Amino acid sequence: MGTFEIMLAAAKNAASYLLVFIHRVTFHPLRRYPGPPLAKVSDLYGGFHAVLKQLHLTTFLDHQRYGPVMRHGPNKLVFNSIEALHVAKSHVYLLTISGGNPSILNIIDKQQHRSRRRLIGQAINDKAMRDFEPTLMEQINVFLKQLSRSAETSEPLEMTDLAKRLGLDVAGHLAFGFALNTQIDASYRFLSDGIAISAYRSNCYMQFPFLKRLGIHYLMLVASLGQRIRYTRTLRHMIRTRLSEDKHARHDLYSVVAEHLDRPSGGITPDQLWSEALFLIPAGGETTSTSIVATFFYLSRYPDAYQRLAEEVRGVFSDGTEIRNGPKLAACRYLRASLDEALRMSPPVPGTPWREQFPDEQKCGPLVIDGHVIPPGTQVGVSIYSLHHNEKYFEESFVFRPERWLIQDKDKLALMRSAFCPFSLGTRGCAGKAVAYLEMSLVVAKTLWYFDFHRAPGKIGEVGAGAPQKGEARRRPGEFQLYDSLAATHRGPNLVFRPRGSLYKEIQV
Repeated sequence: MGTFEIMLAAAKNAASYLLVFIHRVTFHPLRRYPGPPLAKVSDLYGGFHAVLKQLHLTTFLDHQRYGPVMRHGPNKLVFNSIEALHVAKSHVYLLTISGGNPSILNIIDKQQHRSRRRLIGQAINDKAMRDFEPTLMEQINVFLKQLSRSAETSEPLEMTDLAKRLGLDVAGHLAFGFALNTQIDASYRFLSDGIAISAYRSNCYMQFPFLKRLGIHYLMLVASLGQRIRYTRTLRHMIRTRLSEDKHARHDLYSVVAEHLDRPSGGITPDQLWSEALFLIPAGGETTSTSIVATFFYLSRYPDAYQRLAEEVRGVFSDGTEIRNGPKLAACRYLRASLDEALRMSPPVPGTPWREQFPDEQKCGPLVIDGHVIPPGTQVGVSIYSLHHNEKYFEESFVFRPERWLIQDKDKLALMRSAFCPFSLGTRGCAGKAVAYLEMSLVVAKTLWYFDFHRAPGKIGEVGAGAPQKGEARRRPGEFQLYDSLAATHRGPNLVFRPRGSLYKEIQV
């Protein structure tokens, strides 16, 4: 090809891109919606901030500038209200499929999702949790022993790693009855890094799908090939180990789905089981650990909340062994309020889950959100972080105030509840919500029974907190800092634990 042909081809490509840009700015159905200029012509805007793990913060700041409805991509609208939460998942979730089989996370078809959710839900319903609780308590006791050893020396503990390892160990047992033992053994700790890389990659693809079409994912796979091989090999080993045992040897996901393997109707194939494992391990471990760590962070920064919660736990229970699922735990209303407030301020999935109206739904009429008629093919979303800091729903939204969830004003409480969605909502809500709340409640309550804690002195005590020099969105010292990688990543806080007399010796036995 000669120089002239090359120049002609380049000119044609430039002209085609120019026409696309002109159309998106001048003639596109979303042209009248405000938003960042780059976002109106390219998904590169969202992709850039996703790569920097700050899209949730950028979205929040953009809402302050452009208002409650804004254009955040050529075919994307972001709302800062509750109505858009109820639209079906977008096709971009298909970009997160690994191995060719969708999981409960990325099944788009409503009927298939309902069937899979019903099946998976049998492993984590109330009865299942009663059976699983002894295993959960064992893992929490291992966690408490780590705190105990630190308390004896007053050495600060970095809570993110501790909580991640607890979450992974619980998820391993819940999924396939497999003892990862990451809390006491480093052999499988690399799984956390593999999970983080996979979530980060998926988030970048969802915000900027062109990255996957470019084949960037092949470069990323090559860069992390060794780690990915170890990650998938470990998950296969977990499944094969469980398959070699009697299906009712343990109470776990496999004991439930084994009855449904390869059923012609309402069943699940071995490949689909593999996909659920790829989802359940990170979903069960990473998101719960974020909630636990955020709760510890805020309690260490808000002494009044800490004191009130400590008094509640130590008043309701008379012995550490009493702290288990049941009426007494349910009676700890300030405990639940503290967990909810931490989830509100630092949601484990802080970004924008994309939604869209599919062709079969369009037969029932156009999609209307907050009075806006949404053109077909438009993706709509709500940034969970932005919604949770919307003053319309949550006054003084950057203040940790658990008592807001205990007010007597039923209408105001209902409004807040309608905007509270750390686990998503409705049929698309997290199937493991009950498990997460139980684990969080037991960890925080037991910790406050056996120990007192405060943030570490000096610079290490500031890890995980905002600071003015970190920029506009990260300037608040009292806010736990999240980094948006689909599921949030974070560091800190560093805390110092002190035993309450000799009570902690119960957990050293």
